[in-house]
Amino acid sequence: MELIVHCAAQPSHDWAAREPFTDFGVNAFGTLVMLENLRNYAPETNFIFTSTNKVYGDTPNLLPFEEMETRFEIKKDHPYFNGIDETMSIDQSKHSVFGASKVAADIMCQEYGRYFNLKTVVFRGGCLTGSSHSAAQLHGFLAFLVKCIKSEKPYKIFGYKGKQVRDNIHASDLINAFDSFHQNPRKGEVYNIGGSRYSNISMLEAIFKIEEMVGKKANIEYVDQNRSGDHIWYISDVSKFKNHYPNWEYQHNMSSILQDLCKNIRI
Repeated sequence: MELIVHCAAQPSHDWAAREPFTDFGVNAFGTLVMLENLRNYAPETNFIFTSTNKVYGDTPNLLPFEEMETRFEIKKDHPYFNGIDETMSIDQSKHSVFGASKVAADIMCQEYGRYFNLKTVVFRGGCLTGSSHSAAQLHGFLAFLVKCIKSEKPYKIFGYKGKQVRDNIHASDLINAFDSFHQNPRKGEVYNIGGSRYSNISMLEAIFKIEEMVGKKANIEYVDQNRSGDHIWYISDVSKFKNHYPNWEYQHNMSSILQDLCKNIRI
């Protein structure tokens, strides 16, 4: 066996809050089971774990945002303008129960790499998407937004005036990043991975673009209360990964991602 890609997870924040034992059992203990099997039966195998930007909790919300016409933004001279890097603290923040279980798995993957000398890597993803994205109301916002607009069903925005910003990376670009690691693995490494400044969008901007692409008007419902701990702005700094794997390049920007979703998502 050459490679294990561990994407299995309980991804729902709401389910995690209702059933924390289930959530922790799947996300944290399930990952530990896989790591122990890696150590005992396949120690030469490369191990990729898909973590989440929620390991940083709501710390990104402490950044000094400026409210623009269609998005929140930070100044160009701010250290995090090009995105949040791996040095941001994961402590003293609200992660959600889901985020906490992913932190446990994330740290354990790093530990097995460093302590047991295994070829493990953690990818802390922003919004991951693509034409086969099976999205729901509270995660996978772009795919779900496309589905709602195409079917003329209501779409709820939760707080922040719809100006919250997310970076988005296409699944094929993420898989190419996985392959880059597989071809030249490191031990106990961690990378933020997402669309970065190359591919990011606010909720309002996404609505306007999708309306134009599908020729339909969105049916928007607005809820003043944002989701607990939800990020106001999150853009990934992928420079560490790019420094380690300089041949990796994006193939999909925000426009091509939206075109792919609008073309392929069925209603």
